[in-house]
Amino acid sequence: MRDLIRPVVVAPMAGGPSTPALVVGAGHAGALGFLAAGYQTPEAVEDELRVVERAGVAYGLNLFVPTPPPADVESVHRYRRLLQPEADRYEVDLPALRLDDDDHFAEKVELAVRYRVPLVSFTFGVPDRVVVDALRAAGSRVLVTVTSAQEARRALAVGPDALIAQGGAAGGHAATTRPAGYRGDTSAAQTLAAVRWVADVPVFAAGGTGGAADVAGLLAAGAVGVVCGSAFLLAEEAGTRTVQREAMLSGAPRRTVVTRAFTGQPARALRNRFTDAYSDVAPVGYPAVHHLTVPIRAAAARRGDAEALNLWAGTAYASARQAPVADLLAGLLPGD
Repeated sequence: MRDLIRPVVVAPMAGGPSTPALVVGAGHAGALGFLAAGYQTPEAVEDELRVVERAGVAYGLNLFVPTPPPADVESVHRYRRLLQPEADRYEVDLPALRLDDDDHFAEKVELAVRYRVPLVSFTFGVPDRVVVDALRAAGSRVLVTVTSAQEARRALAVGPDALIAQGGAAGGHAATTRPAGYRGDTSAAQTLAAVRWVADVPVFAAGGTGGAADVAGLLAAGAVGVVCGSAFLLAEEAGTRTVQREAMLSGAPRRTVVTRAFTGQPARALRNRFTDAYSDVAPVGYPAVHHLTVPIRAAAARRGDAEALNLWAGTAYASARQAPVADLLAGLLPGD
């Protein structure tokens, strides 16, 4: 495991930002990047694995642990009815509820085993011990993302090689397994301390890093590495949508909020009209809510309308800048 640890890790950012070029660029710059398997077909994931394998760099692959169907299905039905004006606004049809979706989990695990991916991380829960054992037998090192000491204890029971302590300041989805009560009000340092208290494995820290001082502080607090996402959203190699790049660079005073409005799972995003209108009424229900809002978000993206898009970003997003990933990494390394 120690040979794969880097001070800065480029976080997996599903939905487009994480590309093979970003991961390879990070690897060539002496860091480590993660491919994001979430939302992709197994075929698309394998294509990305082939590209990165050919580059010969150390890298990771992130997988979504399947979540059970919503406990309160009626609340998702109600939310669907509430979203009808948005469907009318963007001239799209809302899909029927899709309550079961494992994101091709078994097939993606099999790919990770077959390609002997150096690092495999999990979010949205803890994989079964048999999955962890299969990956480790193939030579992979396994990481589980957690947001609390309680989640860390559960993750440790399956024998991971390391944990990722995700603070509430992190952009995008929270890995929490208790989405109903999640507020995103803990810092990366607080979460790191809580997780390290119960963990007997290396712990990475994630959330709210905008510069080298933030990275240095988390390393000094005991993190073996710092996972950064928002700092790389504007990287030249990232697949971030133009509309999000423009929103981040506009200079408009946008704060970030934690919302379930887009996917049914708490996630930190730039505040916009959609988060204002639906955050208070959105149910717990990932991935059912995610599938429900996909047509609205796709139509908004086509129109270049940032007000109905999931503009995932952490609290330090304003520090992000446009540059090659190697330059961005140099600005995050302590001492630079």
